[in-house]
Amino acid sequence: MQDDIDAADKTMLRTIARQQRRDFVATLDSLAHRLAFKAIPSPLARRIADAHIVALYMGLDDEAPAQRLAAQLGVMGKTVALPRVLDRLGSMEFLAWRPEDPLFPGPFGTSHPDPDGGAIAPDVIFAPLLGFDRAMNRLGQGGGYYDRAFARFPDALRIGLAWSAQELDAVPADPWDLPLDMVLTESTLIEAG
Repeated sequence: MQDDIDAADKTMLRTIARQQRRDFVATLDSLAHRLAFKAIPSPLARRIADAHIVALYMGLDDEAPAQRLAAQLGVMGKTVALPRVLDRLGSMEFLAWRPEDPLFPGPFGTSHPDPDGGAIAPDVIFAPLLGFDRAMNRLGQGGGYYDRAFARFPDALRIGLAWSAQELDAVPADPWDLPLDMVLTESTLIEAG
């Protein structure tokens, strides 16, 4: 019974969170939107200083645009990776990418680098989300792709990227949901604990 309640709560929260995100992004002026997520705050830069491979994602629609962090990560000497969805079962891999590299269409409207270079293992994973809470629970789209990636790379630092309006009072967590280590919004860095 509890699983049914949590599943219903997550479905309802996804609808609410999508609308909140849409409404918030619609209120941003174009300059504020273009400048968001172009800089990595110094507390986060210190946390990722020893990382070699940082996984971003290509923001879709009104998602927080993780790809904007790529330039600064490159200056920091990091290898940037993007996910490539492998199947509908929630499997994905990470491929090296530079902003000047071409992207190829993937499932669900995603884009990914050329897979010829092979998969790489990230030290840091930036994840998109619909909602988050201060306990660092993440509400995703429901496909489990990032939950599986977090489990596959348990030592990777897990960072949610979101607009501030995506914060929720509470996000129900299933046993397989791994909490984030931190969330970066356009206005702040929120750390676990």
